[in-house]
Amino acid sequence: MSHDSSAIPARGKQIEQLISIFGDPVDVTMPALFVYGHSSCGKTIVLNHVLEKLKVPHVVVNCTECYTNSVLFSAILQGLSGDNDLGSWKCDNLNDLARNLRKVYESQGWNETAYIVFDKAERLRDREVNLLPALINLQELTSLNFCVILVSELPWEKFYNGVGIRQPFIVFFPDYTKSELGEILCHCRPDGVDREFYQHYISIVLAVFSLACRDLRELKHLSELNFSTYCAPVKAGKFDEGDKHKLWKHVEPHLKEALQQLYLRKVSSEEWMKLHDITESGDATVLKPVKNSDTIELPFYSKFLLIAAYIASYNPASTDKRFFVKNAGRMKKTARSMKKDERKNSHLRGPHAFPLDRMMAIFYSIVDSRVPPTANIFSQISTLVTLHLLAKIGHEDEIDCPRYKCTVSLDFISAVAKTMNFDIVRYLFDFV
Repeated sequence: MSHDSSAIPARGKQIEQLISIFGDPVDVTMPALFVYGHSSCGKTIVLNHVLEKLKVPHVVVNCTECYTNSVLFSAILQGLSGDNDLGSWKCDNLNDLARNLRKVYESQGWNETAYIVFDKAERLRDREVNLLPALINLQELTSLNFCVILVSELPWEKFYNGVGIRQPFIVFFPDYTKSELGEILCHCRPDGVDREFYQHYISIVLAVFSLACRDLRELKHLSELNFSTYCAPVKAGKFDEGDKHKLWKHVEPHLKEALQQLYLRKVSSEEWMKLHDITESGDATVLKPVKNSDTIELPFYSKFLLIAAYIASYNPASTDKRFFVKNAGRMKKTARSMKKDERKNSHLRGPHAFPLDRMMAIFYSIVDSRVPPTANIFSQISTLVTLHLLAKIGHEDEIDCPRYKCTVSLDFISAVAKTMNFDIVRYLFDFV
């Protein structure tokens, strides 16, 4: 069977491989196939394309959406039978699935291979240990020509669960190269746009974003979002389509700003267009600040942990009693009793490292409710480190007394504290 390689650019080799594996529709194919590769590398779309071209019975089920075995089995039977009534296919276990699959196969009068595709198959690892081995042996269990295809972003080695399991035939989808990304993005250009003109625009997009991002969906979103900015001077008659250097200089600041917001989606596409005053005139746009651009959504206790870390980073340890010990009595002039080094403005010198137990003492002092020291609280500290809001100081093997440093700005922590109705300035020694 021949295929149209232009339908799915840069995946001709994988399409040919799958067609050769499937063979003719009436051939008995292999029981199970495992297709894997990183996110957004064309696995599911290529499989759908090949199965549609072969015109064979098939169903694609999303293992994230089918959150229980009963829902998963019912979705398989509904998809293969074409029965839209999901309740008519109540199926609670693997025996029911095998029996009902035989009924569907015989009632449809098929003599060709029927394919069952499990997208996001890594979700099946959390189900019963006998589920994956049974699905891979479905052809043997039903004595019919079924082929199970598992699609995942993880390699097959991550699916071993301690139970004997037959290894399926493995097909790997490699990441797109830079030239392949350009080919695909040009293929998805807006209607009526000259290919050479759009190809030059995509080369600029890839030059700015390719080192930081190779995700096709994100690059497609960014290219669609900023294309109106790129071609606005051409529509206004200020530049010609051949003025590549001028167009580059015009769009480069916008792309670099978008690079700072990569993956964040702080504003919608419509709001992004409004923020940049993108008009048909092609005039220099005014970049307006995004409200609350320095804030980030965090869990309730993570916000208080971050506030405690900021206080510990910018307050001398000798001032903790003044701020957090109730009924401590009237204290003497603190600045005179402090060491000379501690009297200097901490916000001018930068954050200091602090031990974990000091941060936790401040945390328990500023949180109104009683919070037990659970593993969940300490895991949120690790999350703050992962988000680069805290920095761990010292060696990884210092388990007994780890030290941290808060890396956020005063504006950032003030915005976080405001969401918690906490006046952080009252607890900073530099401002009292």
